[in-house]
Amino acid sequence: MGLDPDLPKEFFPRFTTLSFLSALGSRSRQPAALAMSSTTNPDVLVVGGGIVGLAVARAARLRWPDASVVLLEKEPEVGLHGSGRNSGVLHAGFYYTADSLKARFSRDGTKQWTELCLERGLAINRCGKLVVAKGPEELDGLEELKRRGHRNGVQLQEVSQEEAREIDPAAKTFQKALFSPTTASVDPAQVTRALAADALEAGVELVFNVRALGRKGAALSTTAGDLTPGYLINGAGLYADKLAQAYGFGEEFAILPFKGIYLYGDPQKRRPRVHIYPVPKLTRPWLGVHFTIGVEGQVKIGPTAIPAFWRENYRGLENLDLKEAISILGIEAGLFLRNDFEFREIAIEELKKYRRRVLVEQGALLVDGTPMETFRTWGKPGIRAQLFHKKERTMLMDFVLEGDDRSLHILNAVSPAFTCALPFAEHVLDEMEARTR
Repeated sequence: MGLDPDLPKEFFPRFTTLSFLSALGSRSRQPAALAMSSTTNPDVLVVGGGIVGLAVARAARLRWPDASVVLLEKEPEVGLHGSGRNSGVLHAGFYYTADSLKARFSRDGTKQWTELCLERGLAINRCGKLVVAKGPEELDGLEELKRRGHRNGVQLQEVSQEEAREIDPAAKTFQKALFSPTTASVDPAQVTRALAADALEAGVELVFNVRALGRKGAALSTTAGDLTPGYLINGAGLYADKLAQAYGFGEEFAILPFKGIYLYGDPQKRRPRVHIYPVPKLTRPWLGVHFTIGVEGQVKIGPTAIPAFWRENYRGLENLDLKEAISILGIEAGLFLRNDFEFREIAIEELKKYRRRVLVEQGALLVDGTPMETFRTWGKPGIRAQLFHKKERTMLMDFVLEGDDRSLHILNAVSPAFTCALPFAEHVLDEMEARTR
């Protein structure tokens, strides 16, 4: 079973016509009813064609080869949202506490993705990562990261200032740094498309251009008719809370969207050759402005974590959902006024990053000799789906699943979900099995 990294985008939409009979009524403006029994009554139905949904669907088919597995995606192809807009960094797993799912799945996921990319010929840059300290006040943070890495079984080296410069002459740090040799980067769109091809080869049926609308008794209502699966797995990303609530789960949660944008540098002689990250604020679910190295050596700084006003708030008023925007703005206004989990500071800090100069200045704190004036091209925005507990007024920092013997809902596929996708998919299926015994 092989991943084909070079499949054209056109390969995927045509499977829509194989998955249901809408092609027969293509002249009609109304969607045709889902007619194939394997589509309308699958054993397992996965909602969401991002990297997590694809990994779960593929793993389900491999675990239960006699089961029919259908994946539903509202877009015409995979990876048009979070997965395709991901940074592509494979995180080694030393940021997270040892009792977290993220720690285990990022460590194992980095290993599995690296092996898979090398085996299948997918692009990967095994450059490693330096975490640098900007001053003496960040040395304790470095020590905490080193402790977490040790507890999580992650390969991590403490290096001196001189050793850090040997690893990357562009790195600037105070006294010492941490080096993660297993951190790597992939092309997220390529990997997502390849995983979709692998899911198809495993026997998963991919259905595109069909949106889940909500529950109708035992059925899932969609824009192309009703489906009655044996079991539903909700991997709808930015909309996972809405679908979960239709099934009676996740009532105390809401997903808040945060917009991430990178700034790309022009080709230059002296630039970082490994990922260079600051010591993060561990109370926040993101890692601060850093340098990311792409699969072909391209360098970008970022990302931002700007509060977005609706779930697909990529550019201007594109994809505006007024009702959704009013709801999210109401939550964000309350958080700003009360300053829950430092939201006011976060919002002010992040909104400033819409200015190129601010990102460049923050990036310059991590490097020496890199011509920062060459960072002038904004990349494609992405939206992080961050789960918020409405009663406790906190952001959830780990994966959250809720469900019963009929459905399971991935409410918080939190970063680094891309890195974690392969081992996390097995965990999701274990949880499904536990609920259906």
